[in-house]
Amino acid sequence: MQKITTYLWFDHQAEEAATFYTSLFAGSRVLGVQPGPDGRAMMVTFELAGQRYLALNGGPAHTFNEAISLLVDCESQEEVDELWGRLTEGGEEGRCGWLKDRYGLSWQIIPRELPELLSHPDPEVAGKVAQAMMGMSKIDVRALRDAAKS
Repeated sequence: MQKITTYLWFDHQAEEAATFYTSLFAGSRVLGVQPGPDGRAMMVTFELAGQRYLALNGGPAHTFNEAISLLVDCESQEEVDELWGRLTEGGEEGRCGWLKDRYGLSWQIIPRELPELLSHPDPEVAGKVAQAMMGMSKIDVRALRDAAKS
């Protein structure tokens, strides 16, 4: 078992969310569902790409905000597009690769190339990339490359 596990508090959708999240990433699965006193799911243990999470149906007392997010390192624009489309379904787009899914959890869908372009050794190039990124919701790698070349 990993030493530190992310614990997510849902109102009543923990099992639904875990099932949805595990459908998005290869090598992901729901590991177990513990029922509460009413027989419905109370705690759900699941893995996303090898990382373990616990989801609790804790009621409406606490909700997610942008102070915590899950960052996904995407290998390609196609992966960005697919995850962005699925995670914003019923959710909302943010800026600079951030979004909130239908459960209110914040995600950063980031192409691997973005940090490389933002840390370009030429500060002027890095600045152009940062400026281009600030105008985006979903990150567009081609537009970032174009900004770096301009």
